[in-house]
Amino acid sequence: MIKNKFFLSAAVVFVLITGCKKGIETDPVSIITSATFFKTQDDVAGALRGMYFQLRIPASSDLYFMSEGRSDILRGAAAGTLGFDRYYNNTLNVTNPGPNWLSLYTVINTANLILKYAPGISFTSENVKNNILAQAYTMRAFVYFSLVRTWGGVPIRTEPTEKYDPATIQVPRSSAEDVFKLIRQDLDQALSLYPDNAIDGTRSYWNKPAANALKGEVFLWTGKLMNGGEADFTTALAALNDAKGADVQLLPDYADIFSYTNKNNKEILMSVRFQLLDQAPNNYYTNMYIINFGGLPPAVQAVVGVQGGNGSVMQIRDEIRSQFTDDDQRRDATFYEVYDKDNKYYAAITTKGNGVVDGGARSFYTDVILYRLADVLLLIAEAKNALGQDPSPEINSVRQRAYGTNYPLHIFVNGSKESNDAAILKERLLELCTEGKRWWDLVRFDQAFNMVPTLKGKEADHYLLLFPIGQTIRSLEPLVTENPGWE
Repeated sequence: MIKNKFFLSAAVVFVLITGCKKGIETDPVSIITSATFFKTQDDVAGALRGMYFQLRIPASSDLYFMSEGRSDILRGAAAGTLGFDRYYNNTLNVTNPGPNWLSLYTVINTANLILKYAPGISFTSENVKNNILAQAYTMRAFVYFSLVRTWGGVPIRTEPTEKYDPATIQVPRSSAEDVFKLIRQDLDQALSLYPDNAIDGTRSYWNKPAANALKGEVFLWTGKLMNGGEADFTTALAALNDAKGADVQLLPDYADIFSYTNKNNKEILMSVRFQLLDQAPNNYYTNMYIINFGGLPPAVQAVVGVQGGNGSVMQIRDEIRSQFTDDDQRRDATFYEVYDKDNKYYAAITTKGNGVVDGGARSFYTDVILYRLADVLLLIAEAKNALGQDPSPEINSVRQRAYGTNYPLHIFVNGSKESNDAAILKERLLELCTEGKRWWDLVRFDQAFNMVPTLKGKEADHYLLLFPIGQTIRSLEPLVTENPGWE
């Protein structure tokens, strides 16, 4: 995190200390602009930390609702909705469109500042400079990938906004194809700059294995949805295999992946860090627990522990929970069904993101994991199946951890492409539930209209796979047009 470090985080010119002495007007004594700020390696390092700090804002909520909120995972719960029902009920519209992209473009702007100024600064070594540039390129690629999957074509900004100039600030939407072209270029540039395949100790900074995982997912998307076909699947598989070869492993205990005290565990390639001492905001898991609910039987209270957060305003749907078998260790590590003293069902709390209890209060500081090994293995299985190869080794690696001694009852056997895809999609549901993967999985596998209850029978309304941009963004960006169908 940023400690005693001034850095540029967005789009403005900082100024302005002016003064008068004995009635005589003088020149400004201090003018701080991006050009004058970026002078040393420490300045760039501060901006880099700022970029990751900024990512926590969308990661605390918006990225989740963009990537899973509209899927088949969620339904309402006992404590109301807080308006989140517009996601899982798919009732978004231009006045209530869901997330906007302002915080995401703030992250992009800082990446752009680093990419503009870091090359002209002296570093202790070229490897240090290249690693920072690689992280900025990867971050920009990740954010644009999130944007284009959510809204389709979006404005492309590759230069930092450093002063108010409508001619450069107001940008129309580019095509989705052009956005993906930029994403590919950024990833290629990043992967050429990373000095090695190492992952930092916190596993919360972009690195070469995580960039390869991102590249694999990008090329799976374009292979399936943008006519990339076999060539893109081949590229995806190579990148994902490179990611798998890093210093990563499947943890024996599934719950340990998400433990507050085990944040930098070896299953993780890249996460967004939420840490109590850094005074991070509670993230989206705060809406999946319970608060102020009395009358719990002692055995239930022992599992729930300290209640907290915003309370149970959204929970995992019954139909999703029923797909977890009792011998799957992912079940208890993902959710817990709460019954009152009369054995009446109350809610299913999400245990995967239950954070930490500090000072008698529960705070939801579970890290938001962007890529981990099990995710990569299942993406490899998906790429292999798309190429007509056997995906069973990767699926069975994930299942072996999940079922332990009962694994022989759950061994996957290679079948048809269609049956394999169905198995991979279900395995991703069980493995990655509530981690912000499901909506984009359903879109990529062309199953959103089949599996999301509120979208069934609406296949003709293909525009529903994108989000509305909404009136707020369009009022700020007059050159941006609304997505067709949402007008």
